[in-house]
Order: sequence, then C-alpha cells, then structure tokens
Amino acid sequence: MITIQEIEKYSENHPQEVLILRARDNQEEVEIMIFKGFSSNLTGSTAFDPDMPILSPDGEIISCHRILSPYNPNNPQYIEKNISPSELLKLLRENESK
Repeated sequence: MITIQEIEKYSENHPQEVLILRARDNQEEVEIMIFKGFSSNLTGSTAFDPDMPILSPDGEIISCHRILSPYNPNNPQYIEKNISPSELLKLLRENESK
C-alpha cells in the first residue's frame, strides 16, 4: 500500500512535477495535489497543521496524474495520466533506488 508520505518524498525529489491524486476517503472521492513535498486537498479543506494526515488510515488512492510544473488547471501539461496505484508504487520504488 502506498502512503501519502512516500508520494510527498517523491515530489520533493521531483519539483518539476505536480501530482494530482484521486482517492476514496470516508466513502467520498477526493482530489489531492502534491507539489514539492506538500499535500493539499482540492475538494475539501486542508488542515493548517502539516503533520495532520490528508487521508485517513482507511483512505485509498484510486489514480494519479503526473503534470509538469508550473500547474495551470486550465491547461495542464500531462506527463502521464491515470496511473494505477500499482504503477505509482513501481514509480516510487524505482526512484527510491536512484
């Protein structure tokens, strides 16, 4: 299982990318943006405390988009769309070993 912390670490090391996650949390779909190691909830509120988890322990990632930074929501420049959790995990593991 992938954690938000792992994805945030990846994004710290890849500041040229913005990651947009679709996730299911508490029976609702949410969108989360991760950039330079920080997460923001795009469909709800984000806690002021960065130590507060953005997803509950039962939350699950559905898919991820990799987008070039700077992010323009009106014209996103996709690197890769609709990455599955298993593909995202593979990407994270490959980059861990570098």
